[in-house]
Amino acid sequence: MTEGPFYPQPAWRARGPFAGDWDADLTRVARGGRERVADGEHLGLELLVRDTRGRALDGAAVEIWQCDTWGRYRHPRDGALPAEVDEGFQGYGEARAGAQGAASFRTIRPAPYAGRTPHIHLKLRHASFGEITSQLFVDGEPGNAGDFLWRRLSAAERAALAMKLQPVPAQQGARHGGLRWQSRHVLVVPA
Repeated sequence: MTEGPFYPQPAWRARGPFAGDWDADLTRVARGGRERVADGEHLGLELLVRDTRGRALDGAAVEIWQCDTWGRYRHPRDGALPAEVDEGFQGYGEARAGAQGAASFRTIRPAPYAGRTPHIHLKLRHASFGEITSQLFVDGEPGNAGDFLWRRLSAAERAALAMKLQPVPAQQGARHGGLRWQSRHVLVVPA
């Protein structure tokens, strides 16, 4: 899949509103001596990078980006006024897969925006396969059936890109700063 119109290019990230704050926790933004917390239902997302033979790929760079809970991207091409964007949501994050091929993020449950079903964009890079750009969709989301990209996918591609969200028990979520959902999703890349 393509990056779409709201991929935050490296040059913009270097000078944009969150320059230097593009970590794997998209739900907390520190600016001006104050920490802001993202609106929406927080999601613990673990992405496991495996090749077609089932081997974990350590060292893969993983990027994700998505709109905030109000359907706005943290991107100059979105056209949103500052008051229309969730100041507590980073919108983009990076992580590197460890020895077991796992990269973890804290983000929000994907939200829809005009004409699209809820989704998370992702980009993977590794010397063994180069670069792959795709999207993850919420398994069972009613809006998937009307999404132009979802409809183009084969049944096998849909199964590979549909992440299953599991609710986090209330006590556990409270211990983890209000985490509401979790998902562990395998990303299969060429061997």
